[in-house]
Amino acid sequence: MEFREVVRRRRMVRRFDPDQPVPASAVDEVLYAAQRAPSAGFSQGWDFVVLAEAVDRTAFWDATRDPDLPDDAPVDGWLAGVSAAPVLVLCLSDPDTYLDRYAEPDKGWTDRDPARWPVPYWDVDTGMAAMLMLLAAVDQGLGALFFGIPPARHEQVRRAHGIPDNRRLVGVVALGHELRRTEGSSRTRPRRTPADVVHWGHFRGGAEHGVSGESGTGPV
Repeated sequence: MEFREVVRRRRMVRRFDPDQPVPASAVDEVLYAAQRAPSAGFSQGWDFVVLAEAVDRTAFWDATRDPDLPDDAPVDGWLAGVSAAPVLVLCLSDPDTYLDRYAEPDKGWTDRDPARWPVPYWDVDTGMAAMLMLLAAVDQGLGALFFGIPPARHEQVRRAHGIPDNRRLVGVVALGHELRRTEGSSRTRPRRTPADVVHWGHFRGGAEHGVSGESGTGPV
């Protein structure tokens, strides 16, 4: 599949067919793509916990469940659709790997101070790895979704899957075959145009940004 077509087809899938398994070869291709993501200093400070067995996925969903919900509470539509995915990949970032890498002689940040970093690149790079998973899933004929874990349930997920305290839970990629396409609220929102989001030379915004003027159209 041409790259432009992969990008065009990429969308977040929220309903998976539990009866269509994901071939192991497809999972391998998705994970291969993730490991080709860029990383600051080639630190590669990420880990991926793959939940391809039903018992492991059940442990994950049990760990994320709100303990205040009664046992007989109805399952909401989002959870019913996403929990049917036959593969989950927990995407973890490792700040220590980056701090160690940038303390090496060619970088010289021997104080290992996280404040030197303008943003937490360990999370950014793990997010880019997740994006490559989403694209690779399209190339493999699969549907995929990236979603977050409620902060209050991180510790329970750690315990359920033996995740060390020094790893950050950036998000989860669900993989599978789409059951059916739904028209959720996101699909009714228009895509922002290039004129809205691309700024050449300096930021140009509308009244909502406190700046007057039209969006730039790029160099001619």
